[in-house]
Amino acid sequence: MTLWHQTGDAPCHVSFEDGAWWLDLEIGTWPVEAGQSVSIEAIVSDQQKGVRSSIYCEAIWKNNNGLNSYWQTRLGPFKAGSNIEYSLEGSSADGKASDATFSMRIGPKLLLAILWHQHQPMYGGFECSAAKDSCISPWVRLHCIRDYYSVAALLAHHPNVHLTINLTPVLLRQIKAYVEGSTDRALDLTLTPTSELTAGDRESIVTQFFDADWHHEIYPHARYKELLDKRGHGLPLNDGDITDLRMWFNLAWFGPEFQLGEVSLPDGTTASVRRFVEKGSGFGEDDIKAMVVEQFKIMRNVVAIHRKLQDAGQLEVSTTPFYHPILPLVHDTGVAILDREGTTLPARFSFPEDADAQIASAITLYKGLFGSRPRGIWPSEGAVGESIIQHLRRHRVGWIATDQGVLKRSGRWGYQADRPELLCKAWRTGGDDPEDCVSIFFRDTDLSNTVGFRYGQIDAKDAASDLIGHLKEHYLPVGNQERLVSVILDGENAWGSYEQAGRQFFKALYTALGVDRDICTVTFSEFLDGNPRRGVGSHPLREQERVCDLAHASWIDECGSRPGNDLGTWIGEPEENAAWDLLREARECFQRSGITPRTHSRAFEAIYAAEGSDWFWWYGNDQTCDSEPLFDDLFRQHLRSAYVLAGMRPPAELDQSIVPRVETWTFTDQKTSISKHDRLRFKVGCPGLLTWSVDGWKDVKKTTLSPSGGVMAGLNTYSVTLGPFDEAAHSVEFFFKCQCAPVCHCAPDDLCCDERRYTVCINSSRG
Repeated sequence: MTLWHQTGDAPCHVSFEDGAWWLDLEIGTWPVEAGQSVSIEAIVSDQQKGVRSSIYCEAIWKNNNGLNSYWQTRLGPFKAGSNIEYSLEGSSADGKASDATFSMRIGPKLLLAILWHQHQPMYGGFECSAAKDSCISPWVRLHCIRDYYSVAALLAHHPNVHLTINLTPVLLRQIKAYVEGSTDRALDLTLTPTSELTAGDRESIVTQFFDADWHHEIYPHARYKELLDKRGHGLPLNDGDITDLRMWFNLAWFGPEFQLGEVSLPDGTTASVRRFVEKGSGFGEDDIKAMVVEQFKIMRNVVAIHRKLQDAGQLEVSTTPFYHPILPLVHDTGVAILDREGTTLPARFSFPEDADAQIASAITLYKGLFGSRPRGIWPSEGAVGESIIQHLRRHRVGWIATDQGVLKRSGRWGYQADRPELLCKAWRTGGDDPEDCVSIFFRDTDLSNTVGFRYGQIDAKDAASDLIGHLKEHYLPVGNQERLVSVILDGENAWGSYEQAGRQFFKALYTALGVDRDICTVTFSEFLDGNPRRGVGSHPLREQERVCDLAHASWIDECGSRPGNDLGTWIGEPEENAAWDLLREARECFQRSGITPRTHSRAFEAIYAAEGSDWFWWYGNDQTCDSEPLFDDLFRQHLRSAYVLAGMRPPAELDQSIVPRVETWTFTDQKTSISKHDRLRFKVGCPGLLTWSVDGWKDVKKTTLSPSGGVMAGLNTYSVTLGPFDEAAHSVEFFFKCQCAPVCHCAPDDLCCDERRYTVCINSSRG
């Protein structure tokens, strides 16, 4: 008698029914004979309880097929995390026969580690004379009421879903500052009664308080859309309009759960703006003050909701070097690979002690807020390399994560990062001794970018289904294998392009993941340590394969460079190098003068803020946005503050802009003139075609607008930059044709569909 199992015609199926796991076995025997039997003996090891038990059963004859007989039986129920070893024995008139021993791990085969990355750069200054911090931009505050609280809180409704949220220290510092009395320019304008606004204040409100996603934050609210149309058609806004605009700019940013109902917060209070949304218009000053109170309730609970979920084991909170620097470049700019034509390295900037300090201060802040050390770090922009591992080990960092493209570029010849068996696991990076290493994970690039940039354009349930389908089609292993897929992306800006700020997508995705029998969501530390209760085994450092020669690269390949992830987005172009030179000169000046973090801590805080990645991202032509002058000003402001706080006079070069002057034309801020050397950026809330010409309509050009986003606001905007213009040019004329379909359908009377012509004069002096 011959018997066989775990073949195409005699498989082993794992099923999950009524809260338990079962093994359905089929066994084949040859030849067909009377009096045959098949028995199964199994040993079950329960990892959680540390006990072993045995099972013996007889298989049931199923059918004959040709010369073969087929048998079946069911083993179980089993708990997730159990290990099953079983052997088969056949008996016939000719004697006994046996097959090899089989093993099966009970539990999900595919583990999914999701990380939402939450970050904003340092908008406030370090001036020693400031009575309280004041931020230039409101995005920390507004993302708090739309994203930072709710993205975490939504997990509580899906207890079977575990994931990681990364909160950068520079973001947490600014949230804490708000709770302690910080403000921002937009908040000041919101709280200033309309009767007390100056002409300049009113102009700021009508040009800046439409900074919201047209299709998801303005058009759904009749009064807000009415104000947008009125402003866009050049009609004056009266006092009642201004008051309502002050309210709606804030109301539109609240998460849907606060707009539609009342939310219970961890500190025992509740928050809601439903009454204001329902009122719609005719707001008074008391309404606005009450609305702002709701904002501060939410901000006070951002850290609390994360800590609550982390303490419950459902969430892991990771961190980032404090001011979000590109750590390998702070350590030594010489490690950067430049593979874009025309780029060169600046004079060497190398201050490893700053890289170390940025990690140390991040850990200190984290411990103060969460009561323990962070286990993991998402390095700023996923920028890693062999040079920074020493800093991570010194501060006992357990894990880091980066992009699939970094794995592809590592090693002498590169790794085949598209192979699931290489991508879908934890690696270690560092020395030969595992004790000198850090665990490292590599995200699925395409899937992460699909969530961040494309799923917002389709139905939420379809998006969730597509994500899970992709995971199973590409990564679900066969047999006894286990795989981990990492999906890591921006956890704030992406949701501006989703219906209901992503809430429908979260609900559909988390609901499906919570009941899926093939996929188990995990935090990164949960994957490393194991969680027997959920069937997740441990994956210690000694069992992880080492990444050789970890590349100095980030999550992105610089635009216009040769293929391959690199650090070129932050260094190599003239503007970027000019910024590095200013930073190096300040740092070397401190070094020569004996100024240290111990003697002048606040001066060094300003230096560290200037080392942040955000300023260098927007320098150069590889990334563009309409806020480049703002980020240029912030970078130079931090350096000026560093000199002042060190008791030194800032160099005159810090008063000179690094980026060219760009004037931005929008429907709510319709520039009528620019200077000869200015560039003109056209920005709108819809995709479309700009038809334009210089000095009349003889040489007509048509340009499709590119997605530009709202920078740190995460707005869904589209833009094109025109210029520089010829010295003899006198005007630019243009009109816009909306091309929203099939993404969305704008009405013919919407502002974006008004194809009137506009003219911007080019003057010899600033206009």
